[in-house]
Amino acid sequence: MAELLKSPAVLMPSKEELAKISEDLRLKCSEEEIEAFHEHFKGTMKAYQRVNEIPEPQLPVKYPRTPGHRETKDNAWYWRCDIKGADTGKLAGKTVGIKDNVAVAGVPMMNGNKHLEGYTPEFDATVVTRTLDAGGRVLGKTTCEDLCLSGNSWTSSSGPVPNPHCPTRSAGGSSSGSASLVARGEIDLAVGGDQGGSIRIPSSWCGVVGHKPTFGLVPYTGAVPIELTVDHLGPIARTVEDCALFLEVLAGYDNGTDPRQHPGIVVPPYSSLLKESVVGKRAGIVTEGFIDVDSGVSGCVRKAANSLTAAGIVVEEVSVPLHADGLDIWTPVCFEGCYNMMIKGNGNGQNWKGQYCLSMQEALTRSYNLRPHDFSMPCKLLSVFSEYMARNYQNKFYAKAQNLTRLLTQAYDQALRSYDVLIMPTLPSTAMALPTTDMSLSEIIHLTFGMIKNTAPFDSTGHPALTINAGEVGGLPVGMMIIGRHFDDLTVLQMARAFEQIRDKSA
Repeated sequence: MAELLKSPAVLMPSKEELAKISEDLRLKCSEEEIEAFHEHFKGTMKAYQRVNEIPEPQLPVKYPRTPGHRETKDNAWYWRCDIKGADTGKLAGKTVGIKDNVAVAGVPMMNGNKHLEGYTPEFDATVVTRTLDAGGRVLGKTTCEDLCLSGNSWTSSSGPVPNPHCPTRSAGGSSSGSASLVARGEIDLAVGGDQGGSIRIPSSWCGVVGHKPTFGLVPYTGAVPIELTVDHLGPIARTVEDCALFLEVLAGYDNGTDPRQHPGIVVPPYSSLLKESVVGKRAGIVTEGFIDVDSGVSGCVRKAANSLTAAGIVVEEVSVPLHADGLDIWTPVCFEGCYNMMIKGNGNGQNWKGQYCLSMQEALTRSYNLRPHDFSMPCKLLSVFSEYMARNYQNKFYAKAQNLTRLLTQAYDQALRSYDVLIMPTLPSTAMALPTTDMSLSEIIHLTFGMIKNTAPFDSTGHPALTINAGEVGGLPVGMMIIGRHFDDLTVLQMARAFEQIRDKSA
């Protein structure tokens, strides 16, 4: 009996198409080889057809919700919703915003980019499920920069996000809405993402606590990646205590869905251990972290760091010479890696095991091919430069930068043998101005990437790094960054809380 006719998952290539590919790739395939390949592919197409027919595993959606609505009055929100989690849990009574590069089932997401507008995921990212399981109440998707490729807060297709302390200044990016809304008290907690500083930059400029966890501590499953080896998700909060509590909820192994993780992850009870004594701990102020930093910012951070002696912490200067090259080492990895994974790889890339978000990939693929001219200026810059490097230098500098990342990691680890944490300014200045129409493109590009010299290296090396408000210069917040050993996020949080108590007591 004849089988029912099915729509083919993949169209069978013609011999002429195979010959053209052979010519383009300079393979010089003979007519006999092309004939044999064409015959072989008839069987290969059956495998692709079967893969297309088998249902794939899905991330769970456990809590009911309605789609909500597009926010039009507050640029820090992309989309408003109201999803109630479990009745009890560590986050019961807490309101939460989810950065718009993280999927929430049934709620539209844009990742700051016109290409993805109109896409609604059918799955919850793991961090969303964990937030709701812990009793958190999700109030919406927070605005992020276009494809998260900016440290400023003006590239999102939904409009610029002003700094809550000064409307002509940047809130920082790319987790711009998350930090702004937390700073303004609109929400208690927010999920941020960090590949070059995107949790710490807006948290610093908005004056809140932002923690980039150890690489792999928090699962990235269900979020749009930039580059597999620098992707981080983490908490933003107004207090260190809330930051520790949220990290406790978000952290932990995700059963093999995220290749950034390993199954041996241990999650301490950060919130209950936060108050343990830090007397006798050692903090190293990294000399190279103050290079090309505004004098007001330098003075504020040094004063804050030295105040830790009041908590019984030993504070000393330490030199990590390679830190001055950290941004250079990060650049080929993040630029070329992002281009290959997020843009050419349509939001997923290849060569990793885990949960591929297929509907998200399909949405990006359609829109990239339809309207590449709709990329933001930073995305165009990254694409043009990375394609040039691929055509002329192949993978050479990406590969070498990954090798040098090991040296950079060792340099920080060496300093962390003598000190429990390292300290430096989070950013070289207070909040930069938002771009205006009378600025040149060169000035605007500087506003986009000109603040990540201290933050980006720790995305490369994966060390935990937290920013906390150290004070103000000219009425604008200054962030102090505290860096710790891999998977010793607890000590970073404890040292931050020690400073927070000293700061608040003297206020």
